[in-house]
Amino acid sequence: MTVSIRTAEPGEGALLHELAGATFPLACPPGTPPADIVEFVATQLSAERFERYLADPDRQVLVATSDGTAVGYAMLIAASPTDPDVAAVVTARPTAELSKFYLLADSHGSGVAAELMRSAAETARIGGAKTLWLGVNQQNARANRFYEKSGFAIVGTKRFALGGRWEDDFVRERTL
Repeated sequence: MTVSIRTAEPGEGALLHELAGATFPLACPPGTPPADIVEFVATQLSAERFERYLADPDRQVLVATSDGTAVGYAMLIAASPTDPDVAAVVTARPTAELSKFYLLADSHGSGVAAELMRSAAETARIGGAKTLWLGVNQQNARANRFYEKSGFAIVGTKRFALGGRWEDDFVRERTL
């Protein structure tokens, strides 16, 4: 298996939307209404939204490929946190948010995630960030184990709106 990480380019919004449709449900807690997941992917992770993300100079989207096929992506945001709960616990500046980090289910445990994380952290560091932070659902045990193994410590909590519900996330941070 040959793994590579590259920067997504304008025009790849449809590819990223397709990946999001297959991967975002894997991160949702049990009991999340499927309609809420579908709506979130359609509105927040649409091809058009990804094209806007790709045009934003504060964002960088990385694509993970395995044997030439896209199997995951990560999105970094080089900006101070705007959520007051996050800003209270992520105090190092400059910082970057690992806003999205998703892999197709059949790539879990393959080593692709470790390569994508290494690349995301290096990209943030080269961009000048001192720390990297993320929010992860408290019920997502697999992701929380991976982030802990990747050096992210729990520094606080925040809330995440999904459909008509509020989900509880851990805020995790690591020094670069």
